[in-house]
Amino acid sequence: MSYEEKIKQLRLVLPPAPKPVGSYCPAMVAGQQVYLSGQLAKSAEGKLMTGKVGKELTLEDGKAAARLAALNVLSVIRNEIGFERFDRVLHVVGYVQAVPEFYDIPQVLNGASDLFVEVFGEKGVHARSAVGVASLPLNSAVEIEVEVQIK
Repeated sequence: MSYEEKIKQLRLVLPPAPKPVGSYCPAMVAGQQVYLSGQLAKSAEGKLMTGKVGKELTLEDGKAAARLAALNVLSVIRNEIGFERFDRVLHVVGYVQAVPEFYDIPQVLNGASDLFVEVFGEKGVHARSAVGVASLPLNSAVEIEVEVQIK
């Protein structure tokens, strides 16, 4: 089954591939590695999930935000390199906008990690860093950056 078919089977709706809003590109290829720029928690309809986890947002809200950011990553993969060239997810760095006393940052980022495994199976398993931060661009609840390997 192709990744496009898997996405349809899971009834996922990918947002349009985000366009850069600054002096950077969505993806940079270096040999067989592709570094994807950070993706925010934006829905297919363009609505950004905003706020701090532990204040305006719950742990479950944070997981949903991480999943939205991961859907944007899938859009960038589709648009910039194509699923046919994709080999595996190597590394994910996730940033969660949270109050200082919120410590479940890794659980929030499971929303993204679990989605990569749902779509890519074993090729979605990756190394990861989870970081809690005071603020993120546009007040996004989550931002993730991903490194993938291509064929």
